[in-house]
Amino acid sequence: MKKWTIAGAAALIFACSTALAQDLKFAPGEDDRFNWQSFEDFKAKYDLEGQSLTIFADWLSPERELFESVLAYFEEATGADATYSGSDSFEQQIIIDIQAGSPPNITIFPQPGIADNLASQGHLIPLGEETANWVRENYAAGDSWADLGTYEGQDGTEAFYALPYKADVKSLVWYVPENFEDAGYEVPETMEELKALTEQIVADGGTPWCIGLGAGAATGWPATDWVEDMMLRTQPPEVYDQWVTNEIPFNDERVVGAIEEFGWFAKNNDFVAGGTEGVVSTDFRDSPAGLFSSPPRCYMHHQASFIPSFFPEGTEVGVDADFFYMPAYAEKDLGRPVLGSGNIVAITSDSEAARAFVEFLKTPIAHEVWMAQSGFLTPFKGANPEAYANEPLRNQGDILTSATTFRFDASDLMPGRVGAGAFWTGMVDFVGGKSAQQAADEIQQDWEAIK
Repeated sequence: MKKWTIAGAAALIFACSTALAQDLKFAPGEDDRFNWQSFEDFKAKYDLEGQSLTIFADWLSPERELFESVLAYFEEATGADATYSGSDSFEQQIIIDIQAGSPPNITIFPQPGIADNLASQGHLIPLGEETANWVRENYAAGDSWADLGTYEGQDGTEAFYALPYKADVKSLVWYVPENFEDAGYEVPETMEELKALTEQIVADGGTPWCIGLGAGAATGWPATDWVEDMMLRTQPPEVYDQWVTNEIPFNDERVVGAIEEFGWFAKNNDFVAGGTEGVVSTDFRDSPAGLFSSPPRCYMHHQASFIPSFFPEGTEVGVDADFFYMPAYAEKDLGRPVLGSGNIVAITSDSEAARAFVEFLKTPIAHEVWMAQSGFLTPFKGANPEAYANEPLRNQGDILTSATTFRFDASDLMPGRVGAGAFWTGMVDFVGGKSAQQAADEIQQDWEAIK
């Protein structure tokens, strides 16, 4: 986990603060996609007139405006005065605010490592076992999400500190439906079928995959998502968790096996556009372009839900390009694991309004208002999937709510020197010619060096 110290933090921060006073995006009762009864029931329970609530996250435009459109319903229901602040230097700013004795009531963390560390220092307020159980019962793969917000407090006792809210999916394979239709290919349902399709495309004279690891100073990071997905498809989630914390070393045979699974796709010159040399040299933002060439330079591309931002202008997701779930092995019986990321909500300065806001996030309306706009996915089974703004979002939401296991991006949870350093470069070296064992040995050496 990434560790942050309070005493040594100092940074020049840009932040934006907004005191809310806006109309409701959707008029209560006028759209049957929304669970308005949940809004009315929540409204009947709370009267916070005259109370204030401060919320801090890393969301800037457009996420800031989208979140504020949700927060307006909390204000409307309770009468509280809510102020949201967003910063592009979130990690430094929350430490500065805590050090100054003026933390926000609510902090929304972009990943659990920072929250875990602040909980261990006594800076987060436990949300209670009732809320933890609510997550277990109401979120798909609920145990996974409850674990994501469970940390050791200052006294070493584990408690639930952070409610997950807003998720992103990484276990996606992108393709062009027209290309599949023209070639007679069907979307694979299992990893065995995906590998068979890969080989069939080569037999038919095509190239199955576009993969690009280039990302400037961050070159190599796309490979970490591949390896993480393959870990979840070859090993139980408990082994994934042990790998993240180095309870099992990076060069454990199970980790090496997952790296080799990635290599099955990326280190075969026939399987990837430009061969393995192209995998290393192609920027990840440019790598999907092969899907859209005529004839296609590739048929599939593994990447998270953000990648359409780099598709050709005018591409309509769900029509010109689409995605399918990165399937699991049928023979391994590991369920339907999903790799992703997301935000978690914690109380950093306790108040009645802060407690009420956590309760608000348990209502369907707190999810559906954002679902109906853009950039929001939720594992909350109580939210109406028909509220999603479009079919692609709805399908990604279905992947989340169909998951049997959810795990957060491993590289984001590892120490920076490993997860944002040795892991990246190790995967570049692996694709460039080193064995999986050699690459894993070198990554483990870096981990040992920081212990």
